[in-house]
Amino acid sequence: MGKRKKKSGQDDDVKLVVRIEATLRDAFIEACQEMDTTASREVRRFIRDFLARSPKDTE
Repeated sequence: MGKRKKKSGQDDDVKLVVRIEATLRDAFIEACQEMDTTASREVRRFIRDFLARSPKDTE
């Protein structure tokens, strides 16, 4: 009991702790709300975009 069944193909969710100034966080949250999105969604989008633009390690 208490364990959720993982859907097929679903990655494990993990947390990323980031330290930023409170005023920066508040402004970000407010901007996200005005754009009808969430801070988590926009951070995930940033990470995906960043990785897509980053050079790939070619060994």
